[in-house]
Amino acid sequence: MVIDTNVLLVANGSHQDVSAPCRAECVARLQARQKAGVVVIDDAFRILKEYQLKTQPNQPKGVGDVFLKWLLQNIANDKRVHRITITEMQPDEFDQFPDKVLQPQFDSPDRKFAAVAHAHPAKPPVWQAADCKWLTWWPQLAAHGVKVEFLCRADVQRFYASKFPNQPMPGLPDGP
Repeated sequence: MVIDTNVLLVANGSHQDVSAPCRAECVARLQARQKAGVVVIDDAFRILKEYQLKTQPNQPKGVGDVFLKWLLQNIANDKRVHRITITEMQPDEFDQFPDKVLQPQFDSPDRKFAAVAHAHPAKPPVWQAADCKWLTWWPQLAAHGVKVEFLCRADVQRFYASKFPNQPMPGLPDGP
């Protein structure tokens, strides 16, 4: 799994506009991932640095903080953490980004998640909690083999409707 930072933030309770079921889903997913499975990050630690900037792993209070602390403790365990090389051509622009036409439209700080998922041989899904802009991006990513799993489907649609009231609601991918 490639995990967008907002999943950790929602699990921490740092996103006050999400529903209780959304937070519960993010908490459950992070806790389950700590028990089993693999987390995929980049080998230059761009994802890890973003997690560290937005959470408090040294004083864990929330589930996202605890998850980050676990990730830091397991960073060298290749059975739990895969570190993938991505090439930064310019700041926040990656050679491994799956769709060169989409990359300039994509939020700069989010590009690394799609690039890491695309560069990994297994093309692991990207977990997304509450960033509604991913609703417009997932079809192009999917066309290149990168799946986005929206953990908070109702919330992300609600946020999209609020942020883009004059736009038609994009569809969601099949799955959870």
